[in-house]
Amino acid sequence: MDIQETFVNKVAQSGLVTLDPASFYPEGERVIYDIKNNLFMELMLREKDFREFVKTHDWTQYAGKNIAVTCSADAIVPAWAYMLLANRLAPYAREVVFGNAEVLETVLFEKSMSKVDFEQYRDQRIVLKGCGDVPVPTSAYVELTKRLTPIAKSLMFGEPCSTVPIYKRKD
Repeated sequence: MDIQETFVNKVAQSGLVTLDPASFYPEGERVIYDIKNNLFMELMLREKDFREFVKTHDWTQYAGKNIAVTCSADAIVPAWAYMLLANRLAPYAREVVFGNAEVLETVLFEKSMSKVDFEQYRDQRIVLKGCGDVPVPTSAYVELTKRLTPIAKSLMFGEPCSTVPIYKRKD
């Protein structure tokens, strides 16, 4: 008895375009600069001491890094203190943002995505890949959804073999 089975890859024939948000992962080390280390008793900023620190600190150690400037202490820090840090970090760092690690990732992904011509996805059935080796912030999925909804035929989340529908254009 000769049995021949033909396997058909329905996923490959579906016309789905898989877009991996991890492909927008920006390179570079992430560093959180916590200004609490510059506070007196982690309570208050002494302007004279802080200005001396800013003047003498080796800022070259931040070369090529992505920096989030924050304060994890419950202290009032004047805006000018963050401005001084940004001024000193900017010539060396790849990116400087105010906020925590999540804010930094959001900004980095958004800048990376802003360089993409999303027109290439016009009228496509798109699956935004849902898992991988690179941590993708939820904000990146929100941004991709915002950019793709006006141009895509449909948008799904997950893997081509198991998707969650997000949007389908009514033609």
